[in-house]
Amino acid sequence: MANNLLAGKKGIIFGALNEQSIAWKVAEKAHEQGAEFVLTNAPIAMRMGEINGLAEKTGSKVIPADATSIEDLEKLISESMGILGGKIDFILHSIGMSVNVRKGKHYTSENYDFTMKGFDVSALSFHKVMQTAMNMDAMNEWGSILALSYIAAQRVFPDYNDMADNKAYLESIARSFGYHYGVKKNVRVNTISQSPTMTTAGSGVKGFNEFISFSEKMSPLGNADASACADYCISLFSDLTKYVTMQNLYHDGGFSNTGVTQEVIEKFSN
Repeated sequence: MANNLLAGKKGIIFGALNEQSIAWKVAEKAHEQGAEFVLTNAPIAMRMGEINGLAEKTGSKVIPADATSIEDLEKLISESMGILGGKIDFILHSIGMSVNVRKGKHYTSENYDFTMKGFDVSALSFHKVMQTAMNMDAMNEWGSILALSYIAAQRVFPDYNDMADNKAYLESIARSFGYHYGVKKNVRVNTISQSPTMTTAGSGVKGFNEFISFSEKMSPLGNADASACADYCISLFSDLTKYVTMQNLYHDGGFSNTGVTQEVIEKFSN
């Protein structure tokens, strides 16, 4: 339902690849709520995806950028402010990648070059985005910056591999940078710990279908889908959440606070 929650707001959305992407859903919802934004993804991801169709649908421009490159980020933010006609009100960081997962490397047998690449893309890029935005004074006061996380940052999901470490560091960056951005510019920084969601990135994790099935049975409200996550993102970009910052916010149907459910007990009963 469109009620202009983001009317007049301008942003940058990282990570829309195809209709499965949470970032894609966020872009659609932000457009419905009156926002203007630039879409961006790594050049290789853009060749794989369908981002130009999303841009046409939402009246947005697309700027390729490697989020691990300060030079690319500076160009992205500068061009975005030019296109949008001023400073930015929101940023979505929806980026994650593990080369170890892609190559089938077990967590106890990591290739550390792969590990560092995944760490740079999945976590350190969040710091780079915010550092670049701060140095360029690109954010309006009371702006909102979000990154997407997963509960494997706190709990063991064996096949989530080094992505669990990346998400833990991502959440730490949100707290630490959120403090400094809040003091300096009243900008709020949060992460959303989303239910397992069948995206292109998620489907590459071994046992992901089982993750989703187990989580559905363990969550009193069931799993939150990509569209519901997008709604939550919109609320956090809006002025209705001006004093929410430095938080890791669980959007998981109650999974994070559930020890066991009757459905799970019955599944293992003789």
